[in-house]
Amino acid sequence: MFNQVVSRLAIMAVLTGTIATAQVKVGIINSQKAMLDTAELKKAQADMENKFKPRQTRIDTLNKEIAALQTQLQSMAGKLTPQAEQDMVNQGQRKQKDLQRLSEDLQADVERERQDILSRSSQRMQEVVNKLAEEKGLDLVVDVGNTVYFKPALEITKDATAAYDKTYPLTAAAK
Repeated sequence: MFNQVVSRLAIMAVLTGTIATAQVKVGIINSQKAMLDTAELKKAQADMENKFKPRQTRIDTLNKEIAALQTQLQSMAGKLTPQAEQDMVNQGQRKQKDLQRLSEDLQADVERERQDILSRSSQRMQEVVNKLAEEKGLDLVVDVGNTVYFKPALEITKDATAAYDKTYPLTAAAK
């Protein structure tokens, strides 16, 4: 048992020494920026905005209708019959429930679609960065979020975005 521990420590010391003396080429990437700057993600964002705009417009309309009902109830306080006042309150409550349901559904749908898009793009970006690292002869690529300092010459973010757009170009119809 003791011999195994000593052997492992010796192997680790040799490996560490070997690695420490080797010249390691490092690249730094802001992976979030690299992905967000791709043509594919920019188009996906615009498509999502267009896709969900009618639902957002409906939510905005409901908000205005609820505000108008509240204003009307306040301005007509004491002038309405109890039944008319209750009808307006009930109408406002129905609109509020509709608003909440629509908002929650929209939020869930947007989040689901966003996750699908980011998952696919993240996987693609990983493949692009791997290929880019091989082409540049990099031994290590570190995300800028985990880096305290680096020389700007080490950054490959723009290269990764350009390589992504080249690898996954938008079709002429998609643009």
